[in-house]
Amino acid sequence: MELLKLKEAARELGISYPTIKQWIYRRRIKSVRTAGGHHRIPRAEISRLAFLQGSRRRAGNQAESPTALSHVVSGRNQLVGRVTKVEIVGLLAKVVLDIGGQSITSIITADACRELGLKKGKPAAALIKATEVMMIASGK
Repeated sequence: MELLKLKEAARELGISYPTIKQWIYRRRIKSVRTAGGHHRIPRAEISRLAFLQGSRRRAGNQAESPTALSHVVSGRNQLVGRVTKVEIVGLLAKVVLDIGGQSITSIITADACRELGLKKGKPAAALIKATEVMMIASGK
């Protein structure tokens, strides 16, 4: 798990150092304490908040854009992470999303990839939509 110092985390989120401290105290952002008592922010938290900030910015401009609420959906099975790889070949795009050290790969249309502006390093979410989930146990 990659941990960021508060100044680095604040810079990535586009907020001030005092603001990130207040977010920690108000439990708006999760932090990890070092042995010396300093706060560190997990990379997954930065991705989650960057994604939420992006959705709020777009929602605030909904009158200007018909797709402003495109990722405000009823499904709660969303995994937020950062894009690590985008490969566009012909009509399809392969997008790999890192979520807390785990990767999820999705094949979407190249047009959708371009419209969403998916690029390496950008926060994004994977919405898992399935009618069934199967469990597999390791052998005894």
